[in-house]
Amino acid sequence: MKKALVLILCLSVFVSCKNESKTATETISQSENNDVKVLKGEFVYFADAAVLQTKEEVYGVILNEKMHELENQAKAYKKESTDMVPVEIKGIIKPKSEGEEGWPFQIEITEIVKVSPPLAQDATTIKIKNTNN
Repeated sequence: MKKALVLILCLSVFVSCKNESKTATETISQSENNDVKVLKGEFVYFADAAVLQTKEEVYGVILNEKMHELENQAKAYKKESTDMVPVEIKGIIKPKSEGEEGWPFQIEITEIVKVSPPLAQDATTIKIKNTNN
């Protein structure tokens, strides 16, 4: 079941690339700690899997207190649980562990900078429906 969910999330992320907004850009913070990056992109958390899609890369988000805080802020803008919400965060990018499923890189959120409402959706937007309910 988890593999199917990850596959569905991957598919939805890649399909949504076609409708990518100009605001989904990635910048690198030149702060004291060079490991901390500022990332802008679209965030989704669904069924114990969190993803941040930027213009350049897709990251698995490490499930921690900050990720749950971000999800709580993003819920205000979601119409459906699978909606992706534009965010700006600071975090530490880490390679995934060997043998672990998911994207090559993960991000550990250290600070939430901004959460924005999603862009309007049109007839070409693909929606994932849960038929079990």
